Amino acid sequence: MVSRVYLDWNATAPLRAESREALLSTLREAGNPSSVHAQGRDARALLERARNQVAAMLGAEARGVIFTSGATEANMLAPTPTLHTADDPRPVTRLLASAVEHPSVQAGGRFAPDAVDTVPVTPDGVLDLDALEAAVSRLAAAGERVLVSIMAVNNETGVIQPVAEAARIVHEAGGLLHVDAVQAVGRIEFNINEMDVDLATVSSHKIGGPQGAGALVRADDRLQFAPAIRGGGQERGWRAGTENVAAIAGFGAAAVEATRGRLAETARLGGLREYLERGLLEIEPDTVVFGQRAGRAANTTLFAVPGIRAETALIALDLEGIAVSSGAACSSGKVTPSHVLAAMGVPLEIAAGAIRVSTGWSTSETDIETFLKTWRKYVAALGKAGRKAA
Repeated sequence: MVSRVYLDWNATAPLRAESREALLSTLREAGNPSSVHAQGRDARALLERARNQVAAMLGAEARGVIFTSGATEANMLAPTPTLHTADDPRPVTRLLASAVEHPSVQAGGRFAPDAVDTVPVTPDGVLDLDALEAAVSRLAAAGERVLVSIMAVNNETGVIQPVAEAARIVHEAGGLLHVDAVQAVGRIEFNINEMDVDLATVSSHKIGGPQGAGALVRADDRLQFAPAIRGGGQERGWRAGTENVAAIAGFGAAAVEATRGRLAETARLGGLREYLERGLLEIEPDTVVFGQRAGRAANTTLFAVPGIRAETALIALDLEGIAVSSGAACSSGKVTPSHVLAAMGVPLEIAAGAIRVSTGWSTSETDIETFLKTWRKYVAALGKAGRKAA
């Protein structure tokens, strides 16, 4: 059997040993965290321990953590016209989302479609701060209060967004800022208070926790909004439904490990990325690395070679035991170009070949060597004539 090389960490990270143990240990117990008996109190203690662990990862208060089924639910929960602050009861009336946001944000949450606007990015995939300031100022002058939603780190390119600068612009106009920090925590320095972020979304399985758990984190208690799921009083009334205690316990354990030794791990992964990108350019000098001139998370490379289609390359790599992903999504045999690359102005013929390599704590130099060796063989087999024909 072919030995597998996993290079798709931005899609999901392997389950950490510490997270697996926390998950399994919790599954051995019985108890609803809303029950008042001993088993219920034990489950509640596990839940609150995880809440503290996730809060610490973002420099937040534990009471600000609202557990959800994942990042998509959190990204749906945050954008709501009922959002306001205790000291400013005016609800937000319009959502501004960057052009490179995850589809769960671009869907607009609970805003009507005509109340959602898009803010462009530069050719490097960085939020256009001048365009943001112009849009926010125009809407504020018209009496509207805006909620701006941006990613801290783009899931496709790894480009780091200017969160603190965006927060200043938004808050000076009386608006609020939501940040999708799914790809940021554990990879870059992200402190919800130091960056002046109002709401942040995080996900368990992106940092080595179980799938099926995430959180929307409020910076402080001033932020108020109507829950999307009503019923019992779980999560202090913010999100009804019995919590997934086992997955959340695993989430908390992963949060601790994601924070531990982050600087050293970032440096190591940055070295692997340099090795990878140097090798890609040696194999084919026409290789395009997207967002290369911008600051990027150390673990992500999105690249393309003119004339090579991503869908065929991914199949070939998979057959050789290498798991990567694409900047384009295939659905029913139809290829839809990456909206991120489209927003960056990348020509369709280049965007159609985008391949993402993303790494993590168990990725080794040997893994990168194996990928480069296999990629070299694939590019050579296709040849320049074959690429031109494609």
